[in-house]
Amino acid sequence: MGALSPWHIILIAIVALLLFGPNKLPELGRGFGKMFREFKDATNGNGGNSTSDDQPVQARKEINPAEVTNTETGQVHK
Repeated sequence: MGALSPWHIILIAIVALLLFGPNKLPELGRGFGKMFREFKDATNGNGGNSTSDDQPVQARKEINPAEVTNTETGQVHK
């Protein structure tokens, strides 16, 4: 049994359109997307209790290309 070809995918899409109608398909797509996202988060160990959200984000220092310091001499070139 091989992988799904483009014809198989088109046939499945047509059958889904006939079964559920054009108004219900976006809602079903959102539901499946949310389900897969939650499954992926659960398998990665990010099941809603992530500690990375609890820690404050440190601001990055912006580097101005016009002011570059030579690390060997310590001189600032402008």
